[in-house]
Amino acid sequence: MIGIIGAMDREVDGLIAKLAQREEKTKASLVFHCGKIKEESVVIVKCGVGKVNAAFCAQILIDEFAVSCIINTGAAGSISREVGIGDVVVATEAVQHDMNAVDFGFPRGQVPFADVFAFPTDEALRKKAKECYEEINPDGRVFFGRVVTGDEFVSSSARKDAIVSEFGGLCTEMEGAAIAQVAYYNRVPFLLLRAISDRADDGAGMDFEEFSRMASERNIRLIMKMLEERYLNNEV
Repeated sequence: MIGIIGAMDREVDGLIAKLAQREEKTKASLVFHCGKIKEESVVIVKCGVGKVNAAFCAQILIDEFAVSCIINTGAAGSISREVGIGDVVVATEAVQHDMNAVDFGFPRGQVPFADVFAFPTDEALRKKAKECYEEINPDGRVFFGRVVTGDEFVSSSARKDAIVSEFGGLCTEMEGAAIAQVAYYNRVPFLLLRAISDRADDGAGMDFEEFSRMASERNIRLIMKMLEERYLNNEV
């Protein structure tokens, strides 16, 4: 079974609507929508915004539904000059920019005692995402690189510049690295997709409201193509 997580309704509703043989199961106040899309068994859930919501949702998918892989879909703010509104970012790794144990001798962003600094995503799933995106949107742009996560909607140029100077990365959002950490420790393949809705600067709030729905629809089309091609089955 394939697990799909989005933080908000607009990020998952389009996929839930395509479920056949749909059933709902509730756990920890989250509603898990189970069913079939094409030939694939899928469970789709809205986790809510933020790292804690995302992390416990991912662990439930693993423990209760035995998912073979997890996809996290959503919008993000660009922190790279190259990445613009409407582009898609496929994360190679994810780091928590608000993790701070510097006084204990760890670099900012490092989860204390973790054996990696940035949690990796699955290489095979990344390659399949690229293939599918180029098929459905040959004129679109897809970028691969680090995604930075924190319990903060970045909406000022000063804050954006501070994050970039310390972590680099292509975009910033609020759930990805938490799910990546859970997937990493459970050895579950993980794909992190972000469509860019804003530039994480002083105009981010207005841009997000205008472009986040378009961003969500772009990711939904990509996930549907991957499901149609059976790129997410247990043999991935």
